[in-house]
Amino acid sequence: MNTEYRKIEQILLPADVRINGDRPWDMRVHDERLFQRILAKGTLGLGEAYMDGWWNCDNVDQFITRVIHANLRKKIAPLSLIWPTIQARLINLQSMGRVFEVGKVHYDTGNDLFERMLDKRLTYSCGYWKNADNIDAAQEAKLDLVCRKIGLKQGQRVLDIGCGWGSFAGFAAERYGAEVFGVTVSKEQGRWVEDLYAHLPVKVLVQDYRELKGEYDHIISIGMFEHVGRKNYREFMQVAKRCLKPGGLFLLHTIGRLNSRNAAEPWSNKYIFPNAQLPSMADISGAVENLFVMEDMHNFSAYYDKTLMAWHENFEKRWPEIADKYGERFYRMWRYYLLTNAGAFRSRRLQLWQLVFSAVGVTGGYERVS
Repeated sequence: MNTEYRKIEQILLPADVRINGDRPWDMRVHDERLFQRILAKGTLGLGEAYMDGWWNCDNVDQFITRVIHANLRKKIAPLSLIWPTIQARLINLQSMGRVFEVGKVHYDTGNDLFERMLDKRLTYSCGYWKNADNIDAAQEAKLDLVCRKIGLKQGQRVLDIGCGWGSFAGFAAERYGAEVFGVTVSKEQGRWVEDLYAHLPVKVLVQDYRELKGEYDHIISIGMFEHVGRKNYREFMQVAKRCLKPGGLFLLHTIGRLNSRNAAEPWSNKYIFPNAQLPSMADISGAVENLFVMEDMHNFSAYYDKTLMAWHENFEKRWPEIADKYGERFYRMWRYYLLTNAGAFRSRRLQLWQLVFSAVGVTGGYERVS
């Protein structure tokens, strides 16, 4: 065996992953160039090689969970990946000139794809599985949880920053009689919301959050803060403060990481979410200082594993319906994205937080809703 093979074999040893083993989490190699590619490009090379069919694994999610638990990423961090970290420190990768890139690359991929993968409302964020046994129920439970956490009442105006395909907007308007204003950077999402919810008091604008004006009874942002960037966290919070009525509540639902870091994961940044940046709790607390009172913090990140595996099940089941349009390499890219993220949440290295903020503090205190 060549030197590169031996190096990767030794790197994988603490994770109890074998090359060409027969267990569900073992790596089966189809192209010997894989080992040099991993050593040269780290996790970016690992993901690209999977897309190219150079290796397989029965359960990629289990493979990734083991790799993360063994902290192997540091052992395959080549010098070629230092530049993205420097770039993230020097440049505002989420500036107004760049903000629509993630919409074009990811969210505009095709509504036909997301219709087949997500729940019936197209809710593209972590479900709340406390009393749910399927993805539709978990997502409705999450949307209802958000409404209850902000104390939503009939006739109130809610701003949804990063409204996606309008799942919250439609739910809040239908079930609570709210008037919802959404913003998104995806043209496909904007058209979807306009068409689907034309009969409800729901409005959507395709624009950057920094352009928001007006005052609202409450503000929510579900699964959008991951695209704001560390250089813009403070400004995002200032916009929310400006738009929130004094007695209102602001709920932030975001994926988070355990440490503050500038650069994104290289493979995901290149192929899935360009310019994304996950916040740490320190990032968020610094951004809200002297702007908001944090009333509640709820971590249900273990539910994201279940959510991603449910999306993966839907994706696999209905892939034949769209296979001719997207092709084999896209299929391998997308399933790698879903399964690696499931593994990352299962390892608990990634978090999912719901934070409730008030503008001036809730008189008598905020009562936790779950």
